[in-house]
Amino acid sequence: MKEAHTASGLCLALDFGGTKLAAGLVNWQTGAVLRQARCATEAGRGARGQIADMLGMAEREVLGGAGATAIDAVGVSFGGPVDAERGVVVQSHHVPGWESLPLGPELSAALHRPVYLENDANAVALGEYRYGAGRGARAMVYLTISTGIGGGIIVEGQLWRGSHGVAGEVGHMVVRPDGPLCTCGNHGCLEALASGPSIARRAREALGAGGGGSRTEGRGGSRTAPTGASRTAPTLLAIAGSEAAVTAEHVFRAARAGDPLAAQVVASVAQDLGLAIAMLASIVDPERVILGGGVAKAGEQLLAPVRTAFAHYAFPLLASRVAIVQAAAIDEGGLLGAAALVAQAHR
Repeated sequence: MKEAHTASGLCLALDFGGTKLAAGLVNWQTGAVLRQARCATEAGRGARGQIADMLGMAEREVLGGAGATAIDAVGVSFGGPVDAERGVVVQSHHVPGWESLPLGPELSAALHRPVYLENDANAVALGEYRYGAGRGARAMVYLTISTGIGGGIIVEGQLWRGSHGVAGEVGHMVVRPDGPLCTCGNHGCLEALASGPSIARRAREALGAGGGGSRTEGRGGSRTAPTGASRTAPTLLAIAGSEAAVTAEHVFRAARAGDPLAAQVVASVAQDLGLAIAMLASIVDPERVILGGGVAKAGEQLLAPVRTAFAHYAFPLLASRVAIVQAAAIDEGGLLGAAALVAQAHR
């Protein structure tokens, strides 16, 4: 007869990203990360390669000799759409072979523990609600701003998935109908304006326009976004090394150092984010909006102008009532989100 498992309050948290994998031993009751490991992964490894890499890393560096006997369950944050109820990955935007893959059942069979799966933005939203900047909020919206833009919506302690499981896909809200083409096929999506690569692109466009404006090809034709910046942006170019090498991080660093072109790009991005958040606020009426992901590491340099733009665009009743804050956990957000899935199941 199989011996019953005694609850430990610990879980294995797994975070599957397009370029990296992370695993952690987490106290799902408190959100304390006791042990963690990370590794880079290549798209060429495919889904099966990623699963093998993740399990190997978890067993060697996280679970140790005790194996899965020390944990109550497994939480999985996945970078792409999933069917959370069935534990099935719908697809990955970056790695081939994930289409309709039953990741939850396969991990459960390998580790002999229940597995809870969710897309990364929803998982991190739950993590912030349970352990971080969203604690105590009746309604909150989480935005992750990184390579892409995603989101999660929590209302009365429950994740709002919507009728088709895609609630919170804020990256594909059209903010500027005459804006640049998005990977989804629409023009002017928030992701095409304010993600990390899009911030870098806007800066390069401004540099290419000689600092006089950023030419953007959109559905309404070419438009120039005023920058009011110098024609050379020497600080940005000095930091990046060349126009082609500019990244979002370079843009924020240059803006902090007083580069006018970089500062204008940051201001334009903040305008677009503030407008998108104002639209969301009119629908969700959140107490808090939490910004996470790599771009949110800019902190108040980004948050302050986003708040100003939000106050300008928002329904007046909400303009001063919605708090826009930085995520409590950015680097460990995926692991804490995975742990929050286990906590949610144990409520």
